[in-house]
Amino acid sequence: MSEPLPKIAVLVSGEGTNLQALIDNLHGKEVEIVAVLSNKEGVRALQRAQAAGIETAVFERGRFASREDRDGAAAAYLAERGVELVVLAGYMELLTPPFLTRFWRRTINVHPALLPAFPGLRAIEQALAYGVKVFGVTVHFVDEGVDSGPVIVQRAVELPEAKEVEQVREVLRPLEHAALVEAVRAVVRGEVSFDPDNPRRVLVGGTPSPSRWR
Repeated sequence: MSEPLPKIAVLVSGEGTNLQALIDNLHGKEVEIVAVLSNKEGVRALQRAQAAGIETAVFERGRFASREDRDGAAAAYLAERGVELVVLAGYMELLTPPFLTRFWRRTINVHPALLPAFPGLRAIEQALAYGVKVFGVTVHFVDEGVDSGPVIVQRAVELPEAKEVEQVREVLRPLEHAALVEAVRAVVRGEVSFDPDNPRRVLVGGTPSPSRWR
């Protein structure tokens, strides 16, 4: 009898192209996406999930007394469904301690910049304003800071003539998709560990070991 697939959840706020990449490449093959959560009603990402037969839920801030209450309720919802890994795929809010405590080192995020440069909102705009020649994407573990957790995967591309946000975004989008799929695959295979000499340094590869995360 085969092992059950690792259960993951995806948190979204918008279009959901990164979610679609996970559905197309991993869902039902290497992971089971058991829930897609959004902080907004009616976003395209929820429609993508529903089209794939994945359970969805909306946890809007206004329905709860505080962000901590909202995040605590969301964490409990995911825990009830046996979620082992949480993936932030265009989720445009910071998670509070009640959530991160439940899923510590089990929550990852994809960001459209080469961290630690240009964290937070409008990362591409920040990079263009700075005049960088190399752009990129980062998948990292989530901590209580702003895009400050340990890096899992990064991909870069030279765009020395770039001037427009949408131009950069179109180039970065397939890099985001590939990096996120790569990172999720590495985590669920147990190929991700932390350097004992530097806990910020994530080691990817080597002999798979599910005990590293499950």
